[in-house]
Amino acid sequence: MGIQFQQVAIIGVGLIGGSLGLLLRQKGLADSIVGVGRRKENLEHAVTMGAIDRYVTQAKDALEKADLVVLATPVDTYETHVREWRGWLRPPTIVMDVGSVKGKLVEQLENHMPAGVRFVGTHPIAGREKSGVAYALPDLFQGARCIVTPTSRTDPKALAIVQHLWEAAGSTVMSMDPLTHDWVFGAVSHLPHVVSFSLMWALQEVQRQTSVPIDLLNFSGGGLKDTTRIAASSPEMWRDICLANDQNLIQMIDIYTQCLQHFKTLLETKDRCELEKELERAKETRDRLG
Repeated sequence: MGIQFQQVAIIGVGLIGGSLGLLLRQKGLADSIVGVGRRKENLEHAVTMGAIDRYVTQAKDALEKADLVVLATPVDTYETHVREWRGWLRPPTIVMDVGSVKGKLVEQLENHMPAGVRFVGTHPIAGREKSGVAYALPDLFQGARCIVTPTSRTDPKALAIVQHLWEAAGSTVMSMDPLTHDWVFGAVSHLPHVVSFSLMWALQEVQRQTSVPIDLLNFSGGGLKDTTRIAASSPEMWRDICLANDQNLIQMIDIYTQCLQHFKTLLETKDRCELEKELERAKETRDRLG
């Protein structure tokens, strides 16, 4: 199946939006790529990089002629954008998001689509801890998974086009129910970020409570850097992700807290045998990641 877009409007030209723009240019899949964003400096840099052909400050100028609209801003902004801009969308335009939260958000966006405008939810599993278009790469999606979250209202032709787009980007495309998606990624993505952020908070608190005049971070090794790499992620983006998937995340945090308490109990009881057994169980699970 060949695809060719006349005009792609990328709303939010950051890491994901910028990488997708570079990919579309590299593969020749779009005649024109227009960026829409808040910061002129960022958009000018995106033009220089070749992630977009041009940019506009008024979304109307990009949306009226677009046959693909990519929502790549923080997930908290999606519904507001679509409500404000729905009058500028023209059938048979495809609107595609790239957010890491789906759930009820997919239903909300579908409800706001004008007649004939088709929405497809997607989640490329290809982020980095660094945000911004300066870190965009045309091969960011190569070898990565991309989850599509169709519903009973998803147009099959639009879904096929979007799937082909991500396959052209080098991704392995998988389909998942939107609510199941949020439960799965609450566990394997959102919880690890919470753990990473919390560990940095804990180190700050340890530093605050000690009377020893030593900066702990000066003595950190690879273990701390590996464990907390994702704590360098965008606070704005992860604020919105956490709040959008709060119920799943609260459940995951409760389970994680129980595991920490179990670890503490093993230390308090000095149960060497059980501690080693639990560490081995954790190692076996980690080894499955490859």
